[in-house]
Amino acid sequence: MPRPLVLSPDRLFPTDPAQRDIARRLYKEVAGLPIVSPHGHTDPAWFAGNASFGNAAEFLLHPDHYAFRMLYSQGISLDALGIRNKAADPRESWRLFAQNYYLFRGTPTRMWMDWVFAEAFGFDVQFSGETSDLYYDRITEKLATDAFRPRALYDRYGIEVIATTESPLDTLDHHAVIRAANAGGEWAGRVITAYRPDPVVDPEFEGFRDNLGRFSELSGEDAYSYAGYLAAHRNRRAFFAEMGATSTDHGHPTAATADLSGAEAEALFARVTGGSVSAADAELFRAHMLTVMAGMSLDDGLVMQIHPGSFRNHNPWLFDHYGRDKGADIPTATDYVHALRPLLGKYGNEAALTLILFTLDETSYARELAPLAGHYPALKLGPAWWFHDSPEGMRRFRSHTTETAGFYNTVGFNDDTRAFLSIPARHDVARRIDCGFLAQLVAEHRMEEWEAAELAVDLSYNLAKAAYKL
Repeated sequence: MPRPLVLSPDRLFPTDPAQRDIARRLYKEVAGLPIVSPHGHTDPAWFAGNASFGNAAEFLLHPDHYAFRMLYSQGISLDALGIRNKAADPRESWRLFAQNYYLFRGTPTRMWMDWVFAEAFGFDVQFSGETSDLYYDRITEKLATDAFRPRALYDRYGIEVIATTESPLDTLDHHAVIRAANAGGEWAGRVITAYRPDPVVDPEFEGFRDNLGRFSELSGEDAYSYAGYLAAHRNRRAFFAEMGATSTDHGHPTAATADLSGAEAEALFARVTGGSVSAADAELFRAHMLTVMAGMSLDDGLVMQIHPGSFRNHNPWLFDHYGRDKGADIPTATDYVHALRPLLGKYGNEAALTLILFTLDETSYARELAPLAGHYPALKLGPAWWFHDSPEGMRRFRSHTTETAGFYNTVGFNDDTRAFLSIPARHDVARRIDCGFLAQLVAEHRMEEWEAAELAVDLSYNLAKAAYKL
């Protein structure tokens, strides 16, 4: 007999009755606020074409590396799950997911998925091998309706703006289609891009030298000369800004920065675009380009995000067979105090620059990140990210950073997801956790409840809009 699926209205609130009552009142102030999603990896083609999402596996399993990395860790092959395997039967892939859903007990994926199942699709029995076909059929049937097309779901969940992430080598054709739909009155949804230059900034990125050729074609500059390379970045940044971008994003292995002289930079550029690249030169070039990008952001106003500290594609076999973003990225220890000093020495005092720092190394919250953001005008702290985008991770973030950086040196919440319906699910989690954290401060008489109510709105909505210039 299937077990019931119930979402408690008090989920994630404090267990102390007095604090829980405060959290309930605060949550009422923010539950219905629009969603601002300033950083993520949804596909702009969804909103341009507005086609059906397909079946349950294509919609909820295949885009979500949180889901399939857990299954892979238990020996379930990605081929069987239908990851880059068009021959797989999607119903059977979904059945594998259902039969092993117990593996997600206690994880944020379980929480997000249960929210999607109950709120979006109306299920009142738990997902399991026993209910696999029920879930597959209902979800797939609903996805075929107009109410579950991308634009309708965007409107249904009150998304005010969503940012996707593209490389300088992207022509942004899908964004052009969306802008035409906006201009023609066909659809009012705001979908913007963000400039992610890793393929042409990281000499260790696959195809780096060939990427510079494409970079030259799109920009009309000679990206094989250092002066032309910088001009190409300015050209593409301006194009991205014209297409709605308000931010850049940099996914470097470390937070290292450097401030090289013109001659040093030219010599380094010649080396990294030559026949072979040393690891030291690759790191130095990435470090130098972070400082260069900060200077460009000061010039053109694009907000700069740094997402360091991930050992990308740790599993070489998986990367060779399935490519990037398949659940094999692993957090590493990350230094910020020494690594960022060259950049901050040059631009950290510029209040006109917004530099948002993220981390996968929670040990740096109180020791490094909060003190840095609590001092430099240019710095803000991004929310708990990736492996720490969880109730416990969000609470740790607030408890470790607030006493030094406060709330207003942070930027609210962003979901950073590829799975569309996890956007409202994750924002709901963040709002509940923040309301619970604020409720404790009120209960301890460290803050008035009216202040907490204002803060709840800021953390849920206003800070993201302000930080990302939305």
